[in-house]
Amino acid sequence: MSAIGRGAPDLSLGPGETAGLMMQGIPEELVSGKRVLVLTPDATRSCPLPMMIRALHARVAGRAAACDYMVALGSHRIMTEAEILELYGISAEQRKNEFAASRFLNHRWDLPESFTRLGRISEEEIAEITGGLFREAVDVDINRAALDYDLILILGPVFPHEVVGFSGGNKYLFPGISGGEFLHFFHWLGAVITCIRTIGRKHTPVRRVVDRAAAMLPTPRHCIAMVVAPGNRLAGLYAGAPEEAWSRAADLSAQIHVRYTGRRYHTVLGRAPEMYDELWVAGKVMYKLEPVVADGGKLIIYAPHMKEISSTWGHYLERVGYHVRDYFLKRMNEFADIPRGVLAHSTHVRGLGSFEKGVEKPRIQVVLATGIPEKLCRSINLGYLDPKSINLEDYRNREQEGVLFVDHAGETLYRERPDTGPDKGPDTGAAKNKENTP
Repeated sequence: MSAIGRGAPDLSLGPGETAGLMMQGIPEELVSGKRVLVLTPDATRSCPLPMMIRALHARVAGRAAACDYMVALGSHRIMTEAEILELYGISAEQRKNEFAASRFLNHRWDLPESFTRLGRISEEEIAEITGGLFREAVDVDINRAALDYDLILILGPVFPHEVVGFSGGNKYLFPGISGGEFLHFFHWLGAVITCIRTIGRKHTPVRRVVDRAAAMLPTPRHCIAMVVAPGNRLAGLYAGAPEEAWSRAADLSAQIHVRYTGRRYHTVLGRAPEMYDELWVAGKVMYKLEPVVADGGKLIIYAPHMKEISSTWGHYLERVGYHVRDYFLKRMNEFADIPRGVLAHSTHVRGLGSFEKGVEKPRIQVVLATGIPEKLCRSINLGYLDPKSINLEDYRNREQEGVLFVDHAGETLYRERPDTGPDKGPDTGAAKNKENTP
């Protein structure tokens, strides 16, 4: 079926209209008598998830043979069932009643036995998809639970994204419930292209790779794609095949989540929301604001509540630090034992820059004003400010002076103007330099 839905920048969909769109977007014959697995975001994405879970469950549970749920964690922190129920807004009483027959599954990306192999994308196909940037065959693994169901329902929001261009759609499968080398491969692909030339663009090599992997899954897929405006307002909802529902949602996201400033700033302070509790996710502040920081300027990630680099990957990052892309590309043999997804995060946070004759020159400064100690910040090649020394009022309403303050940073992408500056188009230059072979 073609994707159905409704959306506009000024729209606000309430429970009644959401339920009506669910009825249209999830035909009875799609779920009747089938075992359905619903994939959802974790707590690092803004969306009215409790309202959406209620509407979806009311539509599916009484018709399907099973309606189970799994949080598409990727490699984020593993959640307990109690945390999942809190995320979904399900009370203890509701768990015993309307949700009694449902299972709430954890994506144990940390356990090899969680996965099964769907197949391999050949070296030739990877070369074609990436325009010759990468030439390697890649195995595709996914949580084996995906094969235990008759239908996978993807329920999630769409925002500009640093690795794939726009989040959502099949990204809830890869990396949402995937693992293995494929996850690290396509994150590194996005990093080689660079965040600034990927984020907020629909047609990217990484999206093509993700969609190609999803096509290998034998279980039918259906998607409910949300577009969530600031303030957790549901501005759009689209249902259908993941590729089509995602595409329509991404078009609306581009209208809502991309802001053009008309200039750059020597100082940008992004205040990270509480849902970003470690730098692994708070890096989104950098990803969304990097395009409007002037050359030689400073980007401050303000998050006094954040005290950790990453509960999962922190030991690697403390060893490697944060560096520009070419620092890694020209020394790949030295980092052969580091997961490439970790290298991708590192260079995404550090941003554009050069590495010539052993000298690293980042385009901008990245400064942490967080609960991470100064000594650790310096050791990982990032700047430090004591968050207690910062008065946020000193940064507000100073755009004319070259200072920009962004509250709840990390979901809205800031650009100087459409298709100008260092974020214009994909960069495949690394493929032309033998030193830079990924």
